[in-house]
Amino acid sequence: MKAMVYRRYGGPEVLELAELPEPKTHVDSVLVRVKAAALNPADLALQAGALDGGVETYFPVIPGWDIAGVVERPGLATPEYSVGDEVIGYIRGDVQRAHGGLAELVSADVRTLAPKPSSMSFTQASALPLAGLTAYQAVVHALDIRPGQTLLVHGAAGGVGSLAVQIARAHGARVIGTVSARDHDYLRTLGAEPVTYGYGAADRVLELAPEGADVALDTFGNGVLAATAHAMAPGARLASIADIGVPGVTPVFCRMDHADLLALVDLANTNKLHIRLGATYPLERAADAQRALSADNVAGKIVVEIG
Repeated sequence: MKAMVYRRYGGPEVLELAELPEPKTHVDSVLVRVKAAALNPADLALQAGALDGGVETYFPVIPGWDIAGVVERPGLATPEYSVGDEVIGYIRGDVQRAHGGLAELVSADVRTLAPKPSSMSFTQASALPLAGLTAYQAVVHALDIRPGQTLLVHGAAGGVGSLAVQIARAHGARVIGTVSARDHDYLRTLGAEPVTYGYGAADRVLELAPEGADVALDTFGNGVLAATAHAMAPGARLASIADIGVPGVTPVFCRMDHADLLALVDLANTNKLHIRLGATYPLERAADAQRALSADNVAGKIVVEIG
């Protein structure tokens, strides 16, 4: 099979197209023919060796955790899937090896998969797992959002932020989001009220919600929660995926949870969750896709299309 691999740490320049053996499957794993694989900032960090001290790495490595594809061969103990079933997966492993999504085929533990939302293309669906799980676990679990509450989302037009907006709206919350001026109209299409980020953002939030926001999610970092603290109601709950270790702020890390992934699929299938695509690339141009992600000037998710 064809796959993009790296044989040493580095940036997009270390990626190369390789021919590798077809992955082996266990009784409780499924061989998936990958149609699309979304990129995430974590891919770049791992490829650069940022977590070398904490994650075992065996070269060559196939990067990519988010996939959408079709079941090529189910395992002996995977009765829930048949040949031809369309699936999505968050296939992060504890070890870096030749196992990622930037490949024609991947062997995936059945617990990391869910049916692909019928409302989404493979390209759109591949961008759902990591960002969606992060957003869902932040909004539903960490912040315990309730109907009628006001949620302030920093970085509300980003991959995680935009999904957090939609998940909160689906749970009956009001959402105010900090975004750039160019994304105000986009945020309104998600049912949220935009305010421009930067100096004076807290005052702009208070113009919309004089009593302050009940909960806040930071997807941006750089101290934005502290900078907008006076826009929060007394006792407000705070969570962040960016500034970790801040007293009083619940850190959020994405973890694979099958029930949460199924909840995201349900939201998508009931037209309550949409993916904003920014750019697509073929497998052989995966390095260019990584460069676009690193440049951070594309509005929407970046996806590598394979099948």
